[in-house]
Amino acid sequence: MASQYQQYSTVRKYWQLMRPHTLTAAIVPVLVGTATAKIFLLGSEDHIKISLLLAMLLACLLIQAATNMFNEYYDFKKGLDDHTSVGIGGAIVRNGMSPKLVMNLAIAFYIIAALLGIYLAVQSSFWILPIGLVCMAIGYLYTGGPMPISWTPFGELFSGVFMGGIIILLAFFIQTGNLQTLVVWISVPIIITIGLINMANNIRDRVKDKESGRLTLPIVLGKANSIRFLALMYIVAYAFVVYITFFIPGGSIFFLLALLSFPLPVKAVRRFKKNDTPATMMPAMAATGKTNTFFGVLYALGIYISALLGGI
Repeated sequence: MASQYQQYSTVRKYWQLMRPHTLTAAIVPVLVGTATAKIFLLGSEDHIKISLLLAMLLACLLIQAATNMFNEYYDFKKGLDDHTSVGIGGAIVRNGMSPKLVMNLAIAFYIIAALLGIYLAVQSSFWILPIGLVCMAIGYLYTGGPMPISWTPFGELFSGVFMGGIIILLAFFIQTGNLQTLVVWISVPIIITIGLINMANNIRDRVKDKESGRLTLPIVLGKANSIRFLALMYIVAYAFVVYITFFIPGGSIFFLLALLSFPLPVKAVRRFKKNDTPATMMPAMAATGKTNTFFGVLYALGIYISALLGGI
């Protein structure tokens, strides 16, 4: 029994190290990009290539998990993580994992993701390789390097654009071999909801981050204005869906399925307003992650249904 518990504990440590609550931010863009590709493939001899979809999903999950591990490693090295830290991070300080092991595992994940990228390039276009390498570099430079992105007010922008927008475009491109204006429009709400996951984390950690010398967006804006900005950007994201539905060629009424997730960001904003300590703000932060998940899955489903019923 003790051995089984020890094995479970070890597996749980590794699972938490990948910060599973963030992994849907890697899954949602691939689903949205692939669903949009279905619109343009309908009626042609081509169809969604499941092998490319799965390879893209796995590569994005590995890059996201590795980015979280780089975050873990550098937060430990810079003294940002300690036994008082809240959240799922802190595998090194709380779970006794070796910093070297964490870094080596992140590098291994990057190598596997790169190999998957080569496979995707062979099957589609070698132009995706430099783009993929830039995305991987951003994942590392978010917390690594001489000037980590996470220490600046631009963390939300970089995470939204590269985790959301670029991945959607790549997922679309490997299926269709081209890019279309519609997929660019469709990517905007996902760019916003993924960026706001990052902002929620920074709102929660703003006091400790400021003491450590960081200058994140919530530190620049202050808590009250950060919450207002969070609320405003959620409104923009949902308004964008409505705009695309009715005013962009290729839009469909089924895109509005994403609006069913609207109660979640309302919860997030209310919880942030109500609470002010890192521990009590955890439910608010979790609500932003759930918003991206449910918004993204419903959005992808609506896009896919619209493809099946008509396409372009």
